[in-house]
Amino acid sequence: MDFYLDTLLNLPSLTVESFTQEEQQVFLKLRFLHESSPCPHCQNPSDKLHQNRPILIRDLPISGQCIYLHLPRRQFYCSFCQQYFTERLSFVDWERRYTQRYEKAIYQRIQTTNIEQVSREEDLSWDQVQGIFNHKFDQAKKRLGVRSPA
Repeated sequence: MDFYLDTLLNLPSLTVESFTQEEQQVFLKLRFLHESSPCPHCQNPSDKLHQNRPILIRDLPISGQCIYLHLPRRQFYCSFCQQYFTERLSFVDWERRYTQRYEKAIYQRIQTTNIEQVSREEDLSWDQVQGIFNHKFDQAKKRLGVRSPA
């Protein structure tokens, strides 16, 4: 839709199809630039779309406005290995509702303030902020090779 919005978002495989604004929230409807996805089981590309269930993902704010990405969540059928698979998004961790960059920003803010303050400022529940913190903390431990006590 708009080259400038696409550039601002910096999500190379997606383009902004449309947007709506409601108070301090902006909803960007995105679509993929490619029709296929590599199968995680056999690595062959598949363009056999089985179903599409859109999801809403929160991203970093722009000019003080909350940004929500309305994304197609595509499931494909691989004719090579005959399995169904859901396309992975490189910028959203599996089964998460926030972009990785948004979660990283929240995690960093919690380290200098506290969960309660971040919760108020981001209009998220305490449990949502705690969940983001735990998720990023667990990822950091894995990167460092730290094991949890048995």
